[in-house]
Amino acid sequence: MKIKKGDWVRVYRVIFTPDQRAPQVPDDTKKVPLEMWVKGFCQSDAQIGDEVEILTITGRKEHGKVVELEPTYKHSFGNYVPEITQIGITLKEILFGGDDNER
Repeated sequence: MKIKKGDWVRVYRVIFTPDQRAPQVPDDTKKVPLEMWVKGFCQSDAQIGDEVEILTITGRKEHGKVVELEPTYKHSFGNYVPEITQIGITLKEILFGGDDNER
């Protein structure tokens, strides 16, 4: 996939390998690398997998391996919880409606 200078990309880089981790971190944390994923504007033409420099939206320069072109947000607020809907309905009734709430 062709990436052009100025395209919005996400890059990946290992900050510390497991042997470079600080001695005071928990043992399970020491076993894995410290990784970074960051988005920004690619500063050169590239392909997925190439090492590039990017300019983040805040103006910071970073570098890493291009893993995604035009990344999107893929998070959610979780599964539907019926109790939360009922809380909203009840709260609206208390705050704004019903005979007991008339002035």
